[in-house]
Parts: sequence; C-alpha cells; structure tokens
Amino acid sequence: MQTLAIGLWGCFFGVVTGILAGSVFAYARSLRRIALNAAMSGIVSALYVAAFLGMLPIGDAQKMTVSLAIVTLVVSIVLTYLLFTVLGLTKARHLRKRALAALCVVLLLALVWGWQLAPRDFLIMSTAIASLLGMVALAVSVKKAWSGDRLAWAVVFAICFMLIALVGLSAIAHARAQTSWLLHAVSAMAATLYMVIMSWVLWSRYAYLIELHKLMAYGPSYDPVTRMRTHAETGQMVGAAFKSFRAKPQPMGIVVLTISNLYALEQLHGTPAVNHALFVCAARLRRTVPGQVEMGRLGSDGFVLVMPHYRESAILIDLARAVHARLRRPVSLTTSRDAARIETDSTVWVADIGVGVLVVSDPESRGSDAVAMGRRMSRTAISYDSRIAWFDHSSGETVELPDNRLL
Repeated sequence: MQTLAIGLWGCFFGVVTGILAGSVFAYARSLRRIALNAAMSGIVSALYVAAFLGMLPIGDAQKMTVSLAIVTLVVSIVLTYLLFTVLGLTKARHLRKRALAALCVVLLLALVWGWQLAPRDFLIMSTAIASLLGMVALAVSVKKAWSGDRLAWAVVFAICFMLIALVGLSAIAHARAQTSWLLHAVSAMAATLYMVIMSWVLWSRYAYLIELHKLMAYGPSYDPVTRMRTHAETGQMVGAAFKSFRAKPQPMGIVVLTISNLYALEQLHGTPAVNHALFVCAARLRRTVPGQVEMGRLGSDGFVLVMPHYRESAILIDLARAVHARLRRPVSLTTSRDAARIETDSTVWVADIGVGVLVVSDPESRGSDAVAMGRRMSRTAISYDSRIAWFDHSSGETVELPDNRLL
C-alpha cells in the first residue's frame, strides 16, 4: 500500500478509537445502551477491516478464507441490528426480540449453508448476504427519512459508504497481492466516512438523552435556555450542599459569576440575543467546570458554582480564572427572530463578567448568605482590571484577586 492508503486506514482506526473513548464517557454518565451500541459498532467495524487487511494471525489460506466469511456474517448481523436500533425500529421489547431472533436465524442458516461450500464460495456467499442486509437497512432508512426522520438521511449516506467499503474490502481479500493503492484509499475513505457519520448520529441521540435526563431530574425547574437548574432549583442545590457541609464540616468553595452587559444587549438587540448569549455562556461553562463541581443559574444574569470538599485555594483560583477566560471569548450572537435568517443576522458580543470567589469554613453559615455575598463580590469585581474578587479574611473586605496570592 502507498503512504496515502496507510494514512487513511490509520485515520479509520483513529476514528474507531475516538468512538470507543466516547462510549466510555457515555457509559460513565449512565447512558449504557447508547454507550454499548457505539462501542459495539466501533469494535465490529474495526474487526472487519483488520480481518480483511490480513491482520488475523492465521497462516493457512483456506482457514483465513473461512474466518473472513464468518467475520463478514457476524459483523453484518451486528451492524444491521445496531442500525435498526439507531432508526428506532426496536424500541418496543417484542419488536427487539423479533428482530434479534430473525437475524440470529439468518446467521445460523448462513453458517450451516456455508460450511458445506468451498472456502472461497463461503466467502462469496457471506459477502452477498452482508450486501443484501445492507440493502434492506438502506431501504428501511430511506423509508424512515421520507416519513420525516431527518436523522435517517444521515444513516442513508452512512449505509452507502458502508456498502462501498464492503465491496472494496472484499475485492482486496480476493486479490490481495494485485490490489492497487487506489482501491485501498477508496475503501478506507468510505469506511472512515461511515464511522464518522454514525458517530455523529449516535452523538445526536446521546445529546438528546442527556437533555431528557436533566429534564426528568429537574422537572419544571429545568431551564431550557441554559440547560441547567433554574434559580429556584439552584437554591435547593445550595441548601443541600450546606446541609451536607454542616453534617461533615470541611471548607467549601463558592464561585459566583455575573454578566453585567446583558441588559444593554437586550436593549440593543432584543430578548433572542440575550437568550443566545446565555445559551453560549452556559455551554462554555459546562465544558470548563470539572464534574465534581455543582453549578446552576443565579437570577437572570449569573451562575453559581459550588465546590464541596474544598482542599486547596489554588484549585479554586484556577477554576475562577479558567471560567472567566472561557466566557470572555467573543461570540457571534443571533439578532433576528426569523428562523430563516438565524445564520445571517448576527453581531459579535463579548460578555462583561465579574467573578466572586469565597471560601466558607463556618458550619453555621447559611447558604443564602454565602451566595448573596458571592453575588455582591462578583458585581464589585466588574470594576477591577482582573474582573475577579475574593474575600480577604484578614481584613474582612472584598479585594481584587492578585496574580500571585492564595486565599
């Protein structure tokens, strides 16, 4: 193979590695079904490609051909079932059982039939069955797409690329020594595009389930703009944190953020621009804040972060600086209510953010008082060059956070 073909196959295996890493993350967030689907899709696809590229540790040519036939059947059955799952055809338990039973019967009959054939004929038969299953999945996807499922159109393109990769890898296996690098390159690009599209489809389902999980957890207290707790639910979160703090006293870190220029933004461009600004700021905040830090919306222009089991002041300071730096990045905001002009009517906006940082060490402290104090500190911080304020316990005053000083 030429260097280009080797690089493209390396890209394919890199995408598979990324999917496996994402599935581990999804599994850790309790989305086990979609994590298992993503992991299974990546593993069987990588197994199929590795087998047809000659990476199986089998020296005998006849045994290798039989192994390729078996791998083709198993992988095609698994991917067909996963595609049906992605398309939502197996939501009901009885449909899931029927689909799984039918595919298992197809696999069993194909293995029994193929075992009576010559190895090369077995491989041709398994490739034909895999192609037929792919065409069935393609027809089902097109039907779902025509019925209004936009996600099904992505699956249609993914299956087309999968069929191209299937044909290309089959040709490579039948004439490995005479295969040109161009066939390797086309097969590798098709397999990679299939994995990229399917990973996007799975991520779309994952993002939907994450939002649904939060909605079910918070109920009416879920804020659809920021996809966080509302102000009322945040108060309950802070109260629960301080209740745990009083039961097991250990310093707690609190960071309060206030966006001071939302009112001016609303006067200039209206409520849609404000909602877009809050949406972007909340998304950046979620990507920056570690998992062990609780966060929620505070009022109409702020957020609060609660770090239980506070250990070192440097960690809290680094968090405040990282959050401030991330949220201060410019963003292109939508200024039109017309959906057709959302991507064309925009203005560049930079959030003017004040950050208040304090450490609570008194078990008798009230959560509402601590948050109110952090709120005042964040508004005071807007007048500082660093935009970050902290409470100096030695002087009892709110002062600007120096670069080289710890709490």
